[in-house]
Amino acid sequence: MTAQILDGNEIAIAVQREATAAVADFRLKNQIVPGLAVALVGDDPASHSYVRRKERACQEVGIYTETISIPSDTSQDRLLAVVSELNSDTRVHGILIQLPLPAHIDQDAVITSIDPIKDVDGLHPQNAGLLLMGRPRFVPATPLGVQRILTESAIETQGAHVVILGRSSLVGRPLSILLTQRGRGANATVTICHTGTKQLAEHTLNADIVIAAAGVPNTITAEMVRKDAVVIDVGVSRVHDPSRKRGYRLTGDVDYDAVVKKAAAITPVPGGVGPMTVAMLLHNVLLAAKLQCPAINHD
Repeated sequence: MTAQILDGNEIAIAVQREATAAVADFRLKNQIVPGLAVALVGDDPASHSYVRRKERACQEVGIYTETISIPSDTSQDRLLAVVSELNSDTRVHGILIQLPLPAHIDQDAVITSIDPIKDVDGLHPQNAGLLLMGRPRFVPATPLGVQRILTESAIETQGAHVVILGRSSLVGRPLSILLTQRGRGANATVTICHTGTKQLAEHTLNADIVIAAAGVPNTITAEMVRKDAVVIDVGVSRVHDPSRKRGYRLTGDVDYDAVVKKAAAITPVPGGVGPMTVAMLLHNVLLAAKLQCPAINHD
């Protein structure tokens, strides 16, 4: 048996078509162009690659975008000043700080300085709190993308046991909250595992759905997955590969070649969750523009 391949690229294309139509309608009715600003600190190649993908996606659907490139040795005060300027910029409806930040900068302080109504990453304490209360405003794009893959692929989450490997504030924790809420693509029973979890395989083998978001290649092996389970691989790592033109290849947290023969369905890396993260960011930027539009009644 070979697993069903959950094609994130295909679903992301459909989401972007929806976003293109929605953005065009918003622009026509309100004479406002939704805008996203990205603060990019340093020269990390992966971060630059992610930002370029976000820029292209925004341009394709009609969202204004700008990237503020900042040297890696910038001071925290300088970065906070950039955020303050973006908070006041009426062209910018969404602000995204490309993570991770250099070690000398307090990441939490920077995120908290973002106007919560412009926090399209959903990391501000106000937005994280609203999600926890079951009243989400902005949900981080990767969890939204995972949920959309599950719903579009007709994978039942109602009453399912989901095991998430990873407890980050960007993926694992918000995803666990999202999947336990009532509604379509949710209402699951969720277990979060992490580096302190003992006997990890005992948890994953009991899961209907395994979501790997640890950022460590091949953490999930075939022996750790129950036959006919659904496996969602959020991890993306660069692995040295001299046979490739760039000298590396992208791999996920799952031993794909082995698990694909055992699982009922699986996301590939690349081409799985990654495209969905970008697509759902567009959804959040348009939502931010709507929330800031004076012509729309928000009562």
